[in-house]
Amino acid sequence: MKKLIPLEEGDFYLSKEGYKVFTEKYHLKRGYCCESGCRHCPYGFDKKTNRRA
Repeated sequence: MKKLIPLEEGDFYLSKEGYKVFTEKYHLKRGYCCESGCRHCPYGFDKKTNRRA
């Protein structure tokens, strides 16, 4: 089971459509890439090529 990480200020923002967008800070705190093509992925995953840079 994956560990729940409590959200803190600066971990996300709301897009103009109302979606929660996680920041690079949150991804680094989480500690791994989920391979979902996140907008602020610090691990370099590219959903188009399905690879990490």
